Formats: sequence, C-alpha cells, structure tokens
Amino acid sequence: MAKTVLVVDDDPTQRRLAQAVLEREGYAVVHAESGGEAIDRLTKGGGADVVLLDMVMPGMSGMEVLAEIRTAGVTTPVIVLTANGGVDAVVKAMQAGAQDFFVKPVSAERLLVGVSNALQMTRLTAEVGRLTKRVSNRSSFDDLVGDSPPMRMVKAMGTRAAKSSIPVLITGESGVGKEVIARALHGASDRSGKPFVAVNCGALPSNLIESILFGHEKGAFTGAHDKHLGKFQEANGGTLFLDEIGELPLDMQVKLLRALQEGEVDPVGAKRSVKVDVRIVSATNRDPAQQVKEGAFREDLFYRLNVFPIEAPALRDRREDIPALTDHFIARFNAEEGRRVTGCAPETLALLTAFDWPGNVRQLENAVYRAIVLADAPFLQPHDFPAISGMAAPLLPSVGEVDRRPGGETEGTPASAVVAAPDSPIRILDDRGHLRTLEEIERDLIQHAIEVYAGHMSEIARRLGIGRSTLYRKVREQGLEDVLREVG
Repeated sequence: MAKTVLVVDDDPTQRRLAQAVLEREGYAVVHAESGGEAIDRLTKGGGADVVLLDMVMPGMSGMEVLAEIRTAGVTTPVIVLTANGGVDAVVKAMQAGAQDFFVKPVSAERLLVGVSNALQMTRLTAEVGRLTKRVSNRSSFDDLVGDSPPMRMVKAMGTRAAKSSIPVLITGESGVGKEVIARALHGASDRSGKPFVAVNCGALPSNLIESILFGHEKGAFTGAHDKHLGKFQEANGGTLFLDEIGELPLDMQVKLLRALQEGEVDPVGAKRSVKVDVRIVSATNRDPAQQVKEGAFREDLFYRLNVFPIEAPALRDRREDIPALTDHFIARFNAEEGRRVTGCAPETLALLTAFDWPGNVRQLENAVYRAIVLADAPFLQPHDFPAISGMAAPLLPSVGEVDRRPGGETEGTPASAVVAAPDSPIRILDDRGHLRTLEEIERDLIQHAIEVYAGHMSEIARRLGIGRSTLYRKVREQGLEDVLREVG
C-alpha cells in the first residue's frame, strides 16, 4: 500500500516539485494550499502518513498548524520546511512536535531520506508499543491488523466475550492467527496483566500430558526430582490457551473436563486437589463437531468448551487486509533485521493480494521475512517473492560493488569474461559483428535498469554508480522519458 505524503505549501510550484520527486519513489501525494485545509484533512478525514509543512504561509503559519494538530491528538510525523535555517526556528519546530526539518531549497535526496526516516520511526514506535503490550499481556482487539468485514466480526465477537469469563473456542485453518485472537481476548478482559499461558496440545508427549497440565509432586514418578505446578496453576488468575485441543487423547479429555467443571486440578502424586481460577480459551484447526461424531472427541467436553465459538477467517477470505498485514510485517522485520524497506511496489501488492495463501497469515509472514532479508530495492519487487511470482531476481551487477584497477579493468576478471556474459540483456556487438557505439550500449543499459528496478531512480542511480541528476540528464538525452512513464 503506497504511503501518502501531505504537502502543505501555498506555493503551487513547490508543491509540484515535491510531488514529482515523491511520486517517482512510489509515494502517493496530496496537497493542501493552506494551514486550515491541512488541519481539516488530518482531523476530519483523509489523513496522511507523513506531512511536509511549510513554516511561512498566509493566514495560519506552519507553527500554528503544528500546534493545532498536536493539540487535536494527531500523531502523524511532520517535517517542516523553512527558508530560515536558524537554530531558534529549528528548536521551536522540534519542541512543537516536528519530526525533522528541511531548509529550502531541499534536494531530492534529502527529501526522500527525511520521508523514509519519518515513516521508519512511525513503524518502530508502533512495533515497540505492540511488543510492550504483548509482554505485559495487555494486547487488545485494537492491535489486530485488518479491517475487513470478517475481521470486524471477529473483533466484535471477541470484545463481547472478553467482558466475561465465558469459555471460548476459536476455530479456523492453520496459520490464521488463533493465538493472536486468544491474546486479544485476554488483554481486553479483566484478567489483563495476569498470566497468559499457551499450551499446544498436539506437541505434548503422551506420557507427560497430565504432569504438564496439572503438575506433579516431588517423587511422583521416575525423574520427578522437584515439584512442578503445571499449566493450570501457572495460569491461575489469568487465561489458559489450549491450542489444537482436538489432538488431546481421550483419557486426558476426561481429566480436563473434570478440571473445568470443578475448578480444581489433581497434580500427579498429590493427596489433595488444588483450586484454580483460570479462563479457558481453546482452539483447533479441525471440525470438532465432526470429531465428536467420529468418537475422537468427547461430546460433553465439546459442549463445555464450545460455549462461545469464534471462527478465524482464512486469509483468502479477507484479501483486503493483505496490504495492512504486509506493512505490519515489513515494519516488524525492518526493526528485527535492521533493514530500511519502505514498502511494496504496486505490482507486488497486486500479486500478494491475488494469491490464495494456503498457509494463511503465517505463510504471508514468512514470505515477507524472506523478501525483507534479500531485498535490494527500497520497495519489495515481485522477484522478491519467487515462490509466488515465479520470477528470479535480476542479475545486474552494481558498479559500486565491483573493485576496479586504476586502468578501469575489473580486478580479477578478464574483460572477455565481462563481455561474454551469457545472460546479459545488453548487446555489445551489432548485427554485423562490430562493436556498437558507447551511446547505444549506455541507452540500452539505462533502459534495462529502469525496467528491472521499476523506475525507482534512486536505486537505479545507486546500481549504475552515478548521481541522480546525472541519471535524469541521461534519460532526457537518450529519449527514455516514455519508458520511465510506462514503468512508473
């Protein structure tokens, strides 16, 4: 999903110049001619991801606009533009809540770096907030990513269920995020901040299930060298999440039913039962009703768990959430891997949205993780998702990454090897076997780079080892403006 930049400036020429630079990098740009128009957009609808705000405007100054939107609770990062680069002006702007400042005239490179940094800081702040809430067991349904109709239903049902201690059974395919919903249920309940204990019933060793769930006394069996509380007692006062409940053996289902009915557990080797106060949330990727018919799941336990069912939708049934989920994962993996990926190219987002995702959100998460690690461009390209697009990454060597001798030859690589690269799309010889002119080869190389890197001029310039201004001049001289427009 393209990030939106709001350019607030009374000078139409300045707005158009900023728009031209930003749109070439894949940003969506909207304009405001005055401070009042900007405030209306940011507080009453429309919004933006970043604001470029001129400090000197007729009517309402940029400083007044900044103060007004911060008072209204708008947290969108603001970059101020000023012709006065004095320390006092900069300090006042930063104290008023600006993220960064530019002194006019600002270069294209400085503008793009500033916008990218502002977006990165927003993502990092949001990710830190989510992680903090998760660690403290205070995640809520507001933290669930997605606003599609199926997800709105999940949020509405979950919010109601969270107000009581009613048992909840979450059903859905593998990878849809059932544990995320369970954590939101816990965080939105009165038990928020208390223990949230997750148990994957399908991963428990058959001979240790009872001990793991209910605990054991010291010496209860061979190897029981110490007393163990068990998951029920660990979750006392909070929520116990029983994932893949359909995998639990029948003999353990009987003991689980008793624990739920009586509110107490019998640790292995203990002489007395132990009272526990837990809220049970269970989940399964199977059809529990069908399991009951097949005799694989106890009917009485099913009715005990299935008091308040919530169905987690498959990702293919909520495709409109894929852009938001992708942005969420990009922000997370940028923080974890120290990367600075800005987002997805439009064609990449269309590719991801059209895919069926049999592994659901977990598959999307892993695909984005791989793409972030391997990506070279600021925007993820279709070839960064080879298992989905079927495209391999282009092999375009970077001039900046090649060591050269003073004479210009590639260190350790004979010139003939470079010319004879079998997969090179750039022809060195003409139809009669003679060398083509340098101008012709350069034109083909620049055109190929434009197509490979989807018109992202900063990346193209970096790969070719030239400045952006030089690249734009060569595009004009070689008559490649139409190619750039078609790709962009």
